[in-house]
Amino acid sequence: MTIRIAVIGAGIMGADHARIVAQEMPGATLQVVCDMDAARAKTVADTLGAADAAADPQATIARGDVDAVIVASPDFTHAPLSKACIAAGKRVLCEKPLSQQSEQCIEVMDAEMQAGARFVQLGFMRRFDQAYVEMKQALDTGAIGRALMMHNWHRNVETPAADFTGAMAITNSAPHEFDVVRHVLGCEYTTISAVQPLRSDARVAPVVMVLETVDRQVVTIEINNNASYGYDVRAELVGEAGAVALNPVAHTRTDARLASAIRYDADWRGRYHEAYVRKNRAFLRFVETGVFPSIAPDCWDGYCAALVAEAGARALHSGARQIVEMIDQPAFYATPKGEAA
Repeated sequence: MTIRIAVIGAGIMGADHARIVAQEMPGATLQVVCDMDAARAKTVADTLGAADAAADPQATIARGDVDAVIVASPDFTHAPLSKACIAAGKRVLCEKPLSQQSEQCIEVMDAEMQAGARFVQLGFMRRFDQAYVEMKQALDTGAIGRALMMHNWHRNVETPAADFTGAMAITNSAPHEFDVVRHVLGCEYTTISAVQPLRSDARVAPVVMVLETVDRQVVTIEINNNASYGYDVRAELVGEAGAVALNPVAHTRTDARLASAIRYDADWRGRYHEAYVRKNRAFLRFVETGVFPSIAPDCWDGYCAALVAEAGARALHSGARQIVEMIDQPAFYATPKGEAA
């Protein structure tokens, strides 16, 4: 049976999701593209051969010809639309963040627990990236011994908006690192501190965070949203018996004029395209079988990322290390992924 999917949001992320559904997900049909900008929704729908375009997300979720939903609309809509999908009994792949407010994440968890099954797969795609998959395997198989430290940097060409702040780097960009580090290490954070160097211009400076885990590991995260030279994400996991690092992805090298050079991507889409495809195909299997993907993030993971980001923003503002105080994990989310809840 073909799964009919609605994509809510027709901006950069939504259009990319729609393209993957239409072109790279056998067994799925791009049924509806929905965006509050009706003209934009129609353009994406017509380009990719969707059955329909729409402008009302709630009505789209309720449609009888929609089996599952991908939410790629603005961040503040994610939690309400996820709750609407749960109420409609439809699985949803929700782009990160579930919410930037941990309390809203708890509300979505409550709705899901009341429904009695997992409905929300969260869009932290790095868990599906081959480099992070192999890094986690190196740790889980004992190849590098016990983990001691994990160093991460996340650099963009420039901020997406002129009013972007250091706190926004923590709440908007860093959650990718917060989630994938938790996933690789398999443990939670206990503290976070954050500092910024001084730039000579008015642009937002990098933010550097240091986190500690319950297993006494140390994690460093650099978010530099004005790196200028290109999109660049790297990580190194240091263990007692070795280390494993992500290799920058470059398919070619140019040698000319007495110099050798490789290109950087302008943004994340090329670097993580395959991870997005894997993530979306995992979502399709979730819809088909009702079995939550074993490595995919759920609402609990969305809550954890939001809570750590809130603590990180406080740490940056106060200049003092902050305690990460999480609620107890509900038994519902302690059910191993890859099994029915």
